[in-house]
Amino acid sequence: MSNSVAAASRAGSTAELRVVPVTEAPWDDVRTVFGTRGDPSTCWCQFFKVDAAAWKAKDHAAAFEQALCEQVDAARESRSAGPGVLAYLGSDADGWQPVGWAAVEPRPAYPRVLAGRMMPGTAESDRDDRGVWAVTCFVVRVGFRRRGVATALLQGAVDEARRGGARVVEAYPVDSAGQKVSSADLYHGPLSAFEAARFEITGRPVEGRAVVRLAL
Repeated sequence: MSNSVAAASRAGSTAELRVVPVTEAPWDDVRTVFGTRGDPSTCWCQFFKVDAAAWKAKDHAAAFEQALCEQVDAARESRSAGPGVLAYLGSDADGWQPVGWAAVEPRPAYPRVLAGRMMPGTAESDRDDRGVWAVTCFVVRVGFRRRGVATALLQGAVDEARRGGARVVEAYPVDSAGQKVSSADLYHGPLSAFEAARFEITGRPVEGRAVVRLAL
């Protein structure tokens, strides 16, 4: 276990948060984080990679899990960075629990991001720039939220992008403007977490969302 990021306390005890590239994690840990219920268990971080027909296909969850597994295997075999990072909570003495995931890859890996409303005015030549990496999704297991997991995942995602040769890390977080937002709606991550990590707002093309960037 590597990449110590932070500490999280609960019930008087302190547990460390660590984030590792998904290529260094057992697949069963990935499955534990995505779970068997809710949006993560049916999406497997494929929404921004597939077309509308694939997304609407009946019983697509199994196909998407297989797709993510193959993407991880391909990155592992080529020793390349991405497609994401996993967070663990625990200690060497007590063991480690997989508690969260963040997706991060070169932006061209996400066709729906490039074609979506968050990218107005982006020059066609810039859309293929693999020096721009995107953090598109966070998953934090129920029971482990509000313990700094997303913050640790964001730092881990930036580290992974840097390892992959990124010049810039981009993201599309939710700007709640002080309003309560459900956990399901925060899968892009909260704007406050990116601002705390020194990302700069470069646009607000959609109400309640922002485009943010961090130069490496």
